[in-house]
Amino acid sequence: MRIITANVNGIRAAARKGFFDWLPKQNADVVCIQETKAQIHQLSDQVFHPQDYHCYYHDAQKPGYSGVALYCRQEPDIIIVGMGNDEFDAEGRYLEAQFGKLSVVSLYLPSGTSGDVRQAVKYRCMDFIETRLQQILDAGREFIVCGDWNIAHKNEDIRNWKGNQKNSGFLPEERAWLDKLFDEMQFVDAFRELPQQDHEYTWWSNRGQAWANNTGWRIDYHVLSPGLKGSVVATDIYRDERFSDHAPLTVDYRDNLSTF
Repeated sequence: MRIITANVNGIRAAARKGFFDWLPKQNADVVCIQETKAQIHQLSDQVFHPQDYHCYYHDAQKPGYSGVALYCRQEPDIIIVGMGNDEFDAEGRYLEAQFGKLSVVSLYLPSGTSGDVRQAVKYRCMDFIETRLQQILDAGREFIVCGDWNIAHKNEDIRNWKGNQKNSGFLPEERAWLDKLFDEMQFVDAFRELPQQDHEYTWWSNRGQAWANNTGWRIDYHVLSPGLKGSVVATDIYRDERFSDHAPLTVDYRDNLSTF
């Protein structure tokens, strides 16, 4: 089973940069997309509804902002649009596909880089997501939550960790929250299930020479429920082409993970 997550920073812009030429070659079972920055009526072109996939979008109410999508090779049993919170659902941040007892989620956590107001929104969303994940577990479901979490967890997840400790995305409170998810609640960072080379990142600032110098952050994740620990067989961050300021993250799971 192969799942791809990609923050496209504008799905129409990513299409112009070749994202939908690359995607069919990946043989993915599920594709989780974040930051579509489009309303569904703006995506009538067939390119945004790839052949052989069931395609679902959750738009933000604000045009040109946020938004998530799911492309599923197998038709889900149920699609859940939104996380059940009006504040965050208005921003189009959560889309869940259920296959049997497995949920696959496309998630886009808020950024707090614009200031204290949005950082407070981010903290509220983090608290609510934690509750939502616990609800899924309590319902007896396994899950894979893919997307842009807007937090680099450890020093090895960010090139310039010393200079970013007071910046949103690498704040002690944010990192401690991921510590709680991964250490106390036993959720699993799928990428770290396998040995990785140094300096593997998924996002690079458009300022300066961040991309050229690989001065990046790893803020895109597959987060697994505890029962899926040990299910990862391969990981890949695709950097041969640049579709947005993020790179697609692909994770392969054992074949019997779900009903695929």
